Amino acid sequence: MDWSRLMECTGRAGLRLPRALSLAVTGLCNLSCRHCLVEAGPRADPHHVPADAIRRIVGEFAALGGEELWLTGGEPLLHPQWLDILSACCRGPSLRTVGVQTNGALLGGAQVGALRALRFEGLRIQVSLDGSAPRTHDRVRGRGSFERTLDGVRRLVAAGLGGHISVAFTEMRHNMDDLPALLALVEALGVRRVVSGTLLAQGRAAKGELAPPTPAQYRALLSRYHADGRFQQLYAEHGEVAAIEWWKGRAEAGPDCCTLGEHPYVTADGTVYPCALCRVDELAVRGAFERPLAATLAEAMPPWSRLLEVKQRRHGSLRPCLECSGRLHCGGGCMGRAHAATGDLMAVEDRCELRKAVYGWREDDGPRAGRDPAAVLRPCARRSHPTR
Repeated sequence: MDWSRLMECTGRAGLRLPRALSLAVTGLCNLSCRHCLVEAGPRADPHHVPADAIRRIVGEFAALGGEELWLTGGEPLLHPQWLDILSACCRGPSLRTVGVQTNGALLGGAQVGALRALRFEGLRIQVSLDGSAPRTHDRVRGRGSFERTLDGVRRLVAAGLGGHISVAFTEMRHNMDDLPALLALVEALGVRRVVSGTLLAQGRAAKGELAPPTPAQYRALLSRYHADGRFQQLYAEHGEVAAIEWWKGRAEAGPDCCTLGEHPYVTADGTVYPCALCRVDELAVRGAFERPLAATLAEAMPPWSRLLEVKQRRHGSLRPCLECSGRLHCGGGCMGRAHAATGDLMAVEDRCELRKAVYGWREDDGPRAGRDPAAVLRPCARRSHPTR
């Protein structure tokens, strides 16, 4: 590996070496989810990344000082050598966290037994669950997928892996009001936490069949959080939801959450993007599996340095931000989301109205004293949700 060239390119770009890496090991999936960013599915190109190429790039990433690795897809458990790959990753000398992003439907007894046998403290299993019941989850992932995923999660918990599991929840208009019930389900199952992310209109979601949450739903969630002590407790123990975290930090400068190439994403065809959300062709570098990782990253540094320039120009200075109470906390939001929605890195992100609803929420907007706090969300749950 050409370490000296990489260090020179990184320093010149004003960036840092990656500390985390997301690596798609296959483009194949057992499901065809309606919100899939990469449009994976049973009919996708059945391309599996060669195991030797994966082991090499992971080894080189560890040698760079990388600490966190995520194996994704498609569905990574469909790779015929997924266990050998995962085992090799868990033996890496410097990797503190090795995660698998799965839909959970393939977690049978043999797969769970193999995961338990790894005995790696840094193992993380991220299971996608888009609701607390089939009516919300299966609408996106297909009939019967909720029960299959829940069976897989129960097997993991029974094997003593509950503390290694996180649930990934995609916020959409039809399921946003189900979030409190999902937190209660996670508590009952013995799972570690729920992490939510808002629907991004990219990949299959760009067809418009699904819709993001409304500002009213975000306000209702905040009202529920402030009025319902049990919900607060569940959230404190298991939750990581954007709306609530934005509200907590609204008066402060926002965290420096943009990784600026510190957590790149490698597709199954060897294309490298600055992150999983920033899939901008002009920032992509190709051929990751055919050459040393240092050479790939060195080529990426000049175009990725654009992100640093854009970030410095956009933070809190974009026109829609100027009179927003959350201007310093948000700074215009995620550049990757902004580009996916508008094709422009200098636009505000697609969740701008949702953020404004959170920053403008006040406790007196919540339920009146003595009113059933759960009723705050019930009107949204009863009415029909258009998908277009």
